[in-house]
Amino acid sequence: MFDTDRMGEELRALKVDVTRLLSVAGEEMFESSKDRAEALADQIRAALTELGETVEQEQEQLQGLVAERPITSLASAFALGVVVGFMLRRH
Repeated sequence: MFDTDRMGEELRALKVDVTRLLSVAGEEMFESSKDRAEALADQIRAALTELGETVEQEQEQLQGLVAERPITSLASAFALGVVVGFMLRRH
């Protein structure tokens, strides 16, 4: 009437099929995530490169301004230091 051996075989086959499907799906999800992570890493590298170039240009411009007006630059730095000192003392 009720064939337990056949039912056990069917369950084992089902288990094998489900395991295989989950393995394939897991591999596909891993590859997709890996591709997205690599694309994001490339975008970050490009942004950091651009930021580095911008900072380098700004540094050159700032050095030029300081070289043109050393006394004014020194006075500005001193005034900024005094303001920051007063602000930190209040807190």
